[in-house]
Amino acid sequence: MNWLSTLVAHYGYWTVAAAIGLESMGIPVPGETALVTAAVYAGATHNLNIAMVILAAIAGAIIGDNIGFLVGRQFGYRLLLRHGSLFRLTTARIKLGQFLFLRHGGKMVFFGRFIAVLRALAALLAGVNCMPWPRFLIFNAAGGIVWAGGYGMLAYLLGERVERFTRPVAIAAAVGAVFAGIGVVWFVRGHEAQLEAEAERALPGPLQ
Repeated sequence: MNWLSTLVAHYGYWTVAAAIGLESMGIPVPGETALVTAAVYAGATHNLNIAMVILAAIAGAIIGDNIGFLVGRQFGYRLLLRHGSLFRLTTARIKLGQFLFLRHGGKMVFFGRFIAVLRALAALLAGVNCMPWPRFLIFNAAGGIVWAGGYGMLAYLLGERVERFTRPVAIAAAVGAVFAGIGVVWFVRGHEAQLEAEAERALPGPLQ
């Protein structure tokens, strides 16, 4: 990723904030790699301040995720209402998605920050499923702070050796997320009618 290292060297904190912000909006940009590259560069050259690198990463994560949430809420949800039937998404199933995010969306937003695919999709999905914005903001900010602080300091202290420690963790997290997703789908399908009834009690009336 020589081009990314060049951008970090020339534009510093702006590169970190922009890359993470774009990734958080669902655009396939290597945000985590930008954070690690900048933190390693800060530790090796001291041309960047690690505290500012972490703050830039936090700002990019929070701002990008909130834009992604807004896009999902304003446009994704409307598309879901208009065309959901093409994908067998009935009103009951849409409400079920909202109900699950109402109950468990905070966990997905927080832990999704540490998993590559979810990092790009969690905010959009939260918006599409109408997760309450204040609750989203709290878990989003908490996840961004822990993720940026943890990865940034590890890269700063360990330098190029950081990959030896973070890659196995990232692989384990991705595998765990896949199995967790399969488990959730299996559980929801097996209890769909019961969960839809609970969703209707929690969210009565027509979809807004």
